[in-house]
Amino acid sequence: MILLGVILLVIGLIAGISILWTIGIVLVVIGAILWILGAVGHAVGGRRHYY
Repeated sequence: MILLGVILLVIGLIAGISILWTIGIVLVVIGAILWILGAVGHAVGGRRHYY
């Protein structure tokens, strides 16, 4: 999810499309939160690890 967010950020920046920039930021933030929760041992979405 983080990788997809970064890709959308880059495409939005190069193409000048602000909606891709916004979606990319949201995906990076959500991906980082899920990664942190999975790293500290909390079950995310019923799974012990989030990949």
